[in-house]
Amino acid sequence: MKVPPRLQSLIEEGMIDSVVRQLMSGKEAMVYVVRCGDEARCAKIYKEATHRSFRQAVDYTENRKTKNTRQARAMAKGTRFGRQAQEAAWQSAEVDALYRLAAAGVRVPRPYNFLDGVLLMEMVADANGEAAPRLNDVVFTAEEARAHHLTLLTEVVRMLCAGVVHGDLSEFNILLAHDGPVIIDLPQAVDAAGNNHAKRMLLRDVENLRNFFGGFAPDLLSSHYGPEIWALYEQGGLTPETPLTGRFDGAAGPVDLGGVLREIDDARDEETMRRLRMQQG
Repeated sequence: MKVPPRLQSLIEEGMIDSVVRQLMSGKEAMVYVVRCGDEARCAKIYKEATHRSFRQAVDYTENRKTKNTRQARAMAKGTRFGRQAQEAAWQSAEVDALYRLAAAGVRVPRPYNFLDGVLLMEMVADANGEAAPRLNDVVFTAEEARAHHLTLLTEVVRMLCAGVVHGDLSEFNILLAHDGPVIIDLPQAVDAAGNNHAKRMLLRDVENLRNFFGGFAPDLLSSHYGPEIWALYEQGGLTPETPLTGRFDGAAGPVDLGGVLREIDDARDEETMRRLRMQQG
């Protein structure tokens, strides 16, 4: 196959030996299977962020650190350099999150290198050594659905204990490897303590898991793990070993109208993206 120019530079640098095939083309990136010696890996080429809404960018990038004040000023002013710096920060956010989460024992692809907007990482494989399918392409029994749901709740908790919220977790960015689910696509990951939208995103991530697996095991639809997990986190009592019940009795309080409207907008955006993914899939 014709080698994309941005992967040709990796071949010339000796980071990869050859490009096998294109694995996926999405809104944010194109992913290729590449060979590194005897090992198959994935190369993720980031696209320009022309389709992201400003509102979403603000929510996800709130409180992200920049390398210096010059970059911060340029990003705030929206200059050409600032836009370039903002895009670089968006891309490196996934790299930073992968290294951080892999070190914490979270089931994510192992990152190997990041150069010129290309992330070289582990290829998540199925039992036959082929690229693992996404959850939305797999049919589960009720027992399998409950088991994978529990596994992923543990991973969400492990991520939160590492200070990270995925922010866009669903059946479309979880792969089913030979040894269980693996979480992918983290450029929108947010800092749990430093982002005011982290709670809302965590609740949405957990709700997405509940709704998907609840389609195979309806008893999961009545669970409320998200509020329980966040309450334990706020209280400082959350660890990966903390037993969860799926029950939560929250105290009634004033309605956050702005939060409700954001949820409606997010749900509308998510449904639009879901339809696009189905069309692309």
